[in-house]
Amino acid sequence: GEETYRIANLVKQIGSAWYQRQQLGLDAINEEYDNVECFMVGPETADAALQVQMMEDLIAQGVDAICVVPVDMESMDSTLKKAKDAGIVVITHEGADLENVDYDIEAFSNEGYGAFIMQNLAEAMGEEGVYTTMVASLTNGSHNEWADAAVEYQKEHYPNMTLLEENPRVESDDNGDTAYNVAKELIKTYPDLKGIMGTSSFDAPGVARAIQELGLVDKFFTSGTGMPADNAELLKSGVLKSLTLWDPAKSGEAMVNLACKVLNGEEIAAPLNLNVDGYTEMNFREGNETVLEGQGWITIDAENVDGLGF
Repeated sequence: GEETYRIANLVKQIGSAWYQRQQLGLDAINEEYDNVECFMVGPETADAALQVQMMEDLIAQGVDAICVVPVDMESMDSTLKKAKDAGIVVITHEGADLENVDYDIEAFSNEGYGAFIMQNLAEAMGEEGVYTTMVASLTNGSHNEWADAAVEYQKEHYPNMTLLEENPRVESDDNGDTAYNVAKELIKTYPDLKGIMGTSSFDAPGVARAIQELGLVDKFFTSGTGMPADNAELLKSGVLKSLTLWDPAKSGEAMVNLACKVLNGEEIAAPLNLNVDGYTEMNFREGNETVLEGQGWITIDAENVDGLGF
């Protein structure tokens, strides 16, 4: 467009490897377009209250658009309304249940991604045994949607697998050490437990550390989201069979591209092309006019982990 736009990307935890990668998507936008300035802000830990405070600061600055990856949807939603009331375009990612947005973009359908993680876990577990699910928090929208979808997929396709009734969902606080400690406690408490499905990028790697320390390789299993470079050795050693992911650089670039389309007054209609791999044929979630879903998932294993670049 002809206007000059200042666009903020408000993330869960600035400085983490995930959001360092997402910064590359913003860098690509800044390099390509002279009239777009996009920048990243976020708390140093995944703190919902601090993220809301930073949202308030961005509203006060009067930026043109804010692209948000929320820590906690309930606490963020009312602040997003303040942004919209101030005339700021609001684009979110991993926030499909938020109400006060222009649009939310997802790299894929949450149901499909949850089923995909379950397929990986079931393969590792030999399609039998007791498992549980791990999320960053019980209020994290996308993580819980993935876990719910995984459980439903298991019930339909893997009758010899059983969800741990006494503790069907645990929290990692988006922290690898927490995931590691929670996994050790679960393994100690429930001798029949055989697997943990993770959702946060810290979950499966943290669980894998517990598996390795306790000498349970090929006896206890995990699968879920994870960063390639951080987990290369775990994958190559066989402690982790595979990880699932989407490229945060692509999602960051896609969010800003969509914000610019809205600012330019362009029609947002499906199939929507945001000119980013995995986001070229985005469709609205069934029954929803704000959530757009792409086809951006990737699988990481010992064979491809070194070639992904992050």
